[in-house]
Amino acid sequence: MDIRLPYSKDGMTLHLDDSLDYEILESAIESMPKSGKSEDEIVLDAMAHPIHSPRLSELSKGKKRVVIICSDHTRPVPSRHIIPFMLKEIRQGSPDADITLLIATGFHRQTTKEELISKFGEEIAENEKIQIHDSRDMDAMANLGILPSGAPLLINKTAAEADLLVSEGFIETHFFAGFSGGRKSVLPGVSSKVTVLGNHCSAFIDSPYSRTGILENNPIHTDMTAAGRMAKLKYIVNVVIDSEKKAVHAVAGDAEAAHEAGCRFLRQYCQAVPKKLADIAISTNGGYPLDQNMYQSVKGMTAAEAASKEGGILIMVSDCGDGHGGEGFYNALKDCESPKALMEEILKVPQDETKPDQWEYQIQSRILIHHKVIYVMCEKYRSMAREMGFETAADVNEALQTALKEKGRDAHIAVIPDGVSVMVKRPQGE
Repeated sequence: MDIRLPYSKDGMTLHLDDSLDYEILESAIESMPKSGKSEDEIVLDAMAHPIHSPRLSELSKGKKRVVIICSDHTRPVPSRHIIPFMLKEIRQGSPDADITLLIATGFHRQTTKEELISKFGEEIAENEKIQIHDSRDMDAMANLGILPSGAPLLINKTAAEADLLVSEGFIETHFFAGFSGGRKSVLPGVSSKVTVLGNHCSAFIDSPYSRTGILENNPIHTDMTAAGRMAKLKYIVNVVIDSEKKAVHAVAGDAEAAHEAGCRFLRQYCQAVPKKLADIAISTNGGYPLDQNMYQSVKGMTAAEAASKEGGILIMVSDCGDGHGGEGFYNALKDCESPKALMEEILKVPQDETKPDQWEYQIQSRILIHHKVIYVMCEKYRSMAREMGFETAADVNEALQTALKEKGRDAHIAVIPDGVSVMVKRPQGE
């Protein structure tokens, strides 16, 4: 059997011999009943029926400074099918509104002009007021108070001073916030470095509730929700996307109620329960744009982690053409004595001393303590990955053969075509 895996912009084919013991774990989004509506129609229908909220055109009446928080280049949000309609409704309610599209980079690098054009289209990229958030520019932040965790909430002044703050986004499973979307546009989206570090502290990341698909008792989600309230995020348009990054469902309205409705919808389709835990688990980061670096690829790797037994081999298929994605992430893994020693060091770090990228290498260390990881990635950065404690391969089939030599031809294999779109639930009793 051949399976086409998302990898960069082109994909990569995995060949599975029929004699092998394998199963495929994937989201059921592709099999959900088709509405027959276009992406535009799906979004417009959601905006015409906002959840626990007036329409955006009503909310914008009398508002002068309106800010739409927009996702950045690392998120496959189909903004071309969202932002034009949000702009239109805002201007229906307030024709003279001063609208800013605030790019929620969180802790990521700055979005380029080319990426803005790709995301919004040339007309919006050239003619609308666009500001790119910089979490490290403390002079650009406003202090909104203290979060439940005890960390200060410092957010972009443009967002804090808006008469109306709204956001776009998409909802997918998230490896420590439970689900993306909604409140994440504020924290980490337009928050300061200090606030992001406090929210992503080692104690929160270590919580058993800070996992894919979990919101209840999740301390990271609790802080993010509080941030959305304190920032007065009034309205969102969030979509659920399929493997082609196209919107197949949308929610709009109250920032919390609409997000909760979107999460409930996605949960119906995103869960996958393996027949048994795998000896070898193969995952991806969903291809471009999420597989641009190793930092982001930890997300898809957690799906393989959840599907694998102790000591299982994880094969991560992710191009990583931008390299490691974070100096702190790279150096921590490269310089550590062992993943276990690194984890012990991380867990001693107080909340207010959280280091950049610490959460990502904390989760990566957790995985490496229990599993061998083989990276299938671009040739340019394979030596770097080996410095960080990974094995590497040029092709997924080469990686699989390496794993089978160690685990045997009777090994159980779990294939997760898109590790960021699926919530892997361990079988009962495991």
